Amino acid sequence: MNPAFWEKLDQLIADHEIRIDRPRGSAHPRYPELIYGVDYGYLAGTSAADGEGIDLFLGTSGEKRLTGLVVCVDMEKAETEIKLLIGVTESELSWIMNMVNETDSMKGLLIQREGEREHHQRHAPSASGENSL
Repeated sequence: MNPAFWEKLDQLIADHEIRIDRPRGSAHPRYPELIYGVDYGYLAGTSAADGEGIDLFLGTSGEKRLTGLVVCVDMEKAETEIKLLIGVTESELSWIMNMVNETDSMKGLLIQREGEREHHQRHAPSASGENSL
């Protein structure tokens, strides 16, 4: 994918405050059985197709690096949207993809930033708990 696309998204993230309105461990407001495994929020001062801020998942890697996007279709709301993936780990990515594909009414497709798997491997915590380079 075109590197300029990712650079524009990186700039969008850098220029807008990340706001978390559903912290990891909290319940979804309409579906209390859904407990968030990753912080969920939006970019303040932005607008998505639904008129709200651009949705995002903020992972625990410690990096404010855009790792990919999830493109979703929600048949209950009759809408499509993207969700930015910022600093998500492989296990968090797995949780996100399971969550957005859990029901028949919603499906999501991952668009992962090129080279992201290699980036995760280079920066994965070592057995001693430190990042390996």
